[in-house]
Amino acid sequence: MRRVVRENALCAVAAAAASAAMAWLGLYGYGWNDYENEAKPALDALTHGHVLEFLRLAPAYGGSLVERAPFALLPGLWGGGALAVYRMMATPCLLAAASLGVWLCARMRAGGRPPLARAVALGVCVANPLTLRALELGHPEELLGACLCIAAVVLAARDRPVWAGALLGLAIANKEWAVLAAGPVLLALGGRALNPGPIDAAKVRAGVSVARRRLLCTASAVTVSVVALAPLALASPAGFAAGTRGAAVAQSAIFQPWQAWWFLGRHGGLVHGLFGAPKPGYRIGPAWTSAISHPLIVVAGLGLAGALWLTRRRRRGAGTVSERDALLALALVLLMRCVLDTWDTAYYALAFVLALLAWEALGQSAHPPVLALTSTVLAWLDCQWLPAHGASPDVQAGMFLAWTLPLAAGLALRLYAPEPASRILAGVARPAPGARPAGDVGAPAGSQPA
Repeated sequence: MRRVVRENALCAVAAAAASAAMAWLGLYGYGWNDYENEAKPALDALTHGHVLEFLRLAPAYGGSLVERAPFALLPGLWGGGALAVYRMMATPCLLAAASLGVWLCARMRAGGRPPLARAVALGVCVANPLTLRALELGHPEELLGACLCIAAVVLAARDRPVWAGALLGLAIANKEWAVLAAGPVLLALGGRALNPGPIDAAKVRAGVSVARRRLLCTASAVTVSVVALAPLALASPAGFAAGTRGAAVAQSAIFQPWQAWWFLGRHGGLVHGLFGAPKPGYRIGPAWTSAISHPLIVVAGLGLAGALWLTRRRRRGAGTVSERDALLALALVLLMRCVLDTWDTAYYALAFVLALLAWEALGQSAHPPVLALTSTVLAWLDCQWLPAHGASPDVQAGMFLAWTLPLAAGLALRLYAPEPASRILAGVARPAPGARPAGDVGAPAGSQPA
């Protein structure tokens, strides 16, 4: 135990310091962001002891507020005000990212990865400009949802269906998009039990066992999500139903440049955004894109998971995948969420980047996780730097498609046709000298993801 603490102490201190810096930079106030309009009224009611009013006023992502409610009550211990509540509500989200970063570094160290690669991985987890944007806009729950989904996949790969389902259920209650992680989580169950090769009687029995684990995982996820969301549904049935419908089918006319449908929109009158701010050059999207974008994201997630199940079933007999392949599938479906969602904005890419980082960090390459780092930089340039420097929305949309579509195609090739992809990348990513596959090395004791 002491050795584990000693090995991870420096990484943990660096993660804590970076998280504190991000909180200081991003949580300076809420006077203009979504928190003030969506979450603050409910949390004000909670801090004044009006629990039912808190549940009635909770926004569409009220499950996240329910999960983090104890943190809203902590400032009362020292007389903290509304700003302290705002900051404390982001604390578990930042802690989740820090824990993920420390755990990934521990796995990378066990796999023989060099210090530079570990430093980059930790930096993407705890010093990410997309995280800063999520904090500024009042949506730290995006970070928490990403970490919960990754942890659920990892626990599923270790054949812990109840815990994997519990974390998946918490993620879905936190934000509905986490339902996209269900496919990768279920496919990862039993991945260690079945080795490639001809199907025999032993594999058939193992396949039945995998099916039972998947049912157990599903039951655990459903139970946890229902327990987290039930108070909201009971306190305000109409509001809860409206929020659920809004998540399933976008009711708003929001139409952002960073999505696949942008060039189907038309230039018309001046578009206005939050608080009536004008958005020169913005297009008005066709009504049908808002109606189909969210259902299509779910269909795409199911289709990608189903295709992976079919390809792996031919090899392994039960459609299971390895830990890394499940993380890659998670990254791919989360990237498609960004591409297909008409509401896409900078922090939406955060979950995809962290899943991609986990996939790269648990590999054999001696190089730093360049895909996650590059995706972070490109998303920040596209969604923040270009708008701040006067680039038109059409230019922003063009750049978004120029990097997301080839990346999605590359990830899909690596996931569904690994042999051709490996031959293509043979000279690009070489194992570190003496490195072992990190995916085959058990994490040090105490380094489990939160």
